[in-house]
Amino acid sequence: MAHLTRYYMYKKLKEYFKEPMDGKILGISGIKNFLPLISKKAEVLDVQYPEVDMQNLPYENNSFDFVISDQVIEHLENPQKAIQESYRVLKKGGYVIHTTCFMNYIHHCPRDFWRFSPEALIFLCNDFSEIVSCEGWGNRIAILLCFISDRLRFMHIPENKWSIRNLIGTWNEVRYPIVTWVIARK
Repeated sequence: MAHLTRYYMYKKLKEYFKEPMDGKILGISGIKNFLPLISKKAEVLDVQYPEVDMQNLPYENNSFDFVISDQVIEHLENPQKAIQESYRVLKKGGYVIHTTCFMNYIHHCPRDFWRFSPEALIFLCNDFSEIVSCEGWGNRIAILLCFISDRLRFMHIPENKWSIRNLIGTWNEVRYPIVTWVIARK
């Protein structure tokens, strides 16, 4: 299961996809975390940033049913162009999922440019016909733990709801997002 800063986010994303994602799926960095949400019949193209530049996707218009980028857009010089590219390669009625960070230390991969509030993600996705969900997760205790040690950031969150780690990993203070995400439909 996902670690502290992503546990809640992946659980929430799963709530929006009651049926497994099917069709043609473009996953840009980190698709493995979405595999439980994807049908075994789906055609998954798993690419990595920076080898595939999300700002200039080498795919035809209207090619994919889903485009997923996991913790990528904060590393791009032009995140607006990347969002437009995900829109371009998405089929009509298809969905994008973009996850990113808000309160996070600088992490070069290869560079680190931006931080996104939920409102910023909505703004970046203004061409989409529908914002299905745009949220964030974090809390003051998790922020403190993350800044104390990377080991704490990557601690496993057990499913046991009575575990202190589970309580920290599921408690959400909307004013203190560590991660943010958007699901939008073309």
